[in-house]
Amino acid sequence: MRAPYGLNILDNCTTCPIRGEHIFCNLSAQASQRLNEIKSTAVYPKGAMLFIEGQLSRGVFVLCNGKVKLSTTSREGKTIITKISDSGDVLGLNAVISNVPYEVTAEMMEPGQANFIPRDSLQLFLKEFPEVAMRVAQQLSRNYYTAYEEIRTLGLSASPSEKFAKLLLSWSTKSTQSDGSSQVKLTLTHEEIAEIIGTTRETVSRLFSEFKKKQLMQAKGATLVIRSRFALEKIVQSY
Repeated sequence: MRAPYGLNILDNCTTCPIRGEHIFCNLSAQASQRLNEIKSTAVYPKGAMLFIEGQLSRGVFVLCNGKVKLSTTSREGKTIITKISDSGDVLGLNAVISNVPYEVTAEMMEPGQANFIPRDSLQLFLKEFPEVAMRVAQQLSRNYYTAYEEIRTLGLSASPSEKFAKLLLSWSTKSTQSDGSSQVKLTLTHEEIAEIIGTTRETVSRLFSEFKKKQLMQAKGATLVIRSRFALEKIVQSY
């Protein structure tokens, strides 16, 4: 089904053409059918807030397509982006399972689709299908590991250069070629990158210039070419 923003609405989990190994994808036929019954599908524009930090957790959002920025803000107004979520991610899971308010704000970075599952329906779903409950446990474990790595990067990295190199390495993981190069679509502003690595926009702009001069990366429009993953690893290891 065509929708606004040129998207194809994926309204049936049992026949979804991009089913993979995500937490609520590639389930058994019975579990997929039950998921269809308890979810509601919606298309969101860029900038839409799925939920806000501190808001009562009312359910989870399964991201079908698009990207979502997860961020948290201090009392002083400083914002840190904790994750850029992609297709297949389940948003708000930690808060809903723990029955606490959402710990982050989820904002659409581009038009996309998400399926909403109310908290009570999710709890019954997990009791009815142990396979899904196990996947949720695995996802919560991965969330913990991701948070641990974030703390290490922000708290223990010696310099903005190391933090920036680590970020580029994380982007290149899925697309690295045999020669160590990779290409990634750059959808973040310098301000947003600064919020990810805990620095200022001016510092990020300087790092882009420095890394380009050292021929570590190259920008081609919205595409960022990482020339050598091995060189970035050396930067990280040198600190």
